[in-house]
Amino acid sequence: MDIQKIINDVIAKLKGDDQLLAKFKANPVKVLEDLVGIDLPDDKINAVIDGIKAKLSLDDLADKAEGVLGVLGGLFGKKD
Repeated sequence: MDIQKIINDVIAKLKGDDQLLAKFKANPVKVLEDLVGIDLPDDKINAVIDGIKAKLSLDDLADKAEGVLGVLGGLFGKKD
């Protein structure tokens, strides 16, 4: 079982569906099991959930940093 592939697949689905993302935040185990289609052992499912949450947080941080850099560039007259 390729856990990294599961994480990447689930993240792609979550990012494309705000309602699904909200459901994941409320009940990550159920949503993950529904998306993956298998009942994973607790140690595996918790590792996958932790990986998904970490990746979502990093992606959100990167998006915010990109926005800040764009604003700063605008302040100094730089254009993309």
